[in-house]
Amino acid sequence: MSKRSGILEFAILGLLREAPMHGYELRKRLNTSLGVFRAFSYGSLYPCLKTLVAQGWLIEETAPDSEPLATPLAGRRAKIVYRLTAAGKEHFEELLAHSGPDAWEDEHFAARFAFFGQTSKDVRMRVLEGRRSRLEERLEKMRASLARTRERLDDYTLELQRHGMESVEREVRWLNELIETERAGRVERPAAERDDNDNNQGHGGRPENRGTA
Repeated sequence: MSKRSGILEFAILGLLREAPMHGYELRKRLNTSLGVFRAFSYGSLYPCLKTLVAQGWLIEETAPDSEPLATPLAGRRAKIVYRLTAAGKEHFEELLAHSGPDAWEDEHFAARFAFFGQTSKDVRMRVLEGRRSRLEERLEKMRASLARTRERLDDYTLELQRHGMESVEREVRWLNELIETERAGRVERPAAERDDNDNNQGHGGRPENRGTA
């Protein structure tokens, strides 16, 4: 599975952990909540969903408001809802616990951060510190490169280089603030409360907004 497909799998499982959804709703959530997936199309989403179903991590259900018997006559397809299985939830929790170098990369970090509300504090800290370390290394290389090539760059290329460095510097400052907040003791919901909320969602309850707490 490619890195980008792996990120999509992770995001789908995370969104469905909140509540069952049909494909169109999933795509909207990926586009609005996880900007990294804006380039994904139905052509990418549905094969991934089928793969997750085949692996036993999702199940397909017919939406309650659909009329399967009338659908063929009406020329419409029944609306399929995707639900996370117990095995899928366990697999997603394993992915959440992962804090290796790939979790620090640009696109994967964005997806991981979107689900920090479901991630344990120790894993959040490892991912944040790993991301900061990666960006500090990148910033050092950018500064060294700029120092070597400054005299050969025209004004516009030089400004572009500076803009890139400033963007990285801003993210490092942001990460420093997040890490300090975590160390100071961010308030977390008890595990039992999170499980109760998951059970309520599984019975039609309203999913809570996902934050960085």
